[in-house]
Amino acid sequence: MLEIFVFSSTFTLALVGLVFHRTHLLSALLCLEAMMLSLFLALSLWAQQLNSTGSSTSPMFLLAFSACEASTGLALLVAATRTHGNDHLQNFNLLKC
Repeated sequence: MLEIFVFSSTFTLALVGLVFHRTHLLSALLCLEAMMLSLFLALSLWAQQLNSTGSSTSPMFLLAFSACEASTGLALLVAATRTHGNDHLQNFNLLKC
């Protein structure tokens, strides 16, 4: 029961951070990483409770996906900072190429 509360509160806190602190791209990426970390913890606890070998690889796949997401996000952050001069999300316009 405590694990479910910790997972849900961590995920909710990261989601609230993503919704309310959307001024910089780096803060949005950090909130997304916190959400992925809470999902990793929940999936790890679920795999531990099942005690099967098939479900024990799922957290590692999620962790690998999270690492790829983080590297892509940081690459986008560097590219956006070079072209726009800062990482404010208000300056990014998807209609301009």
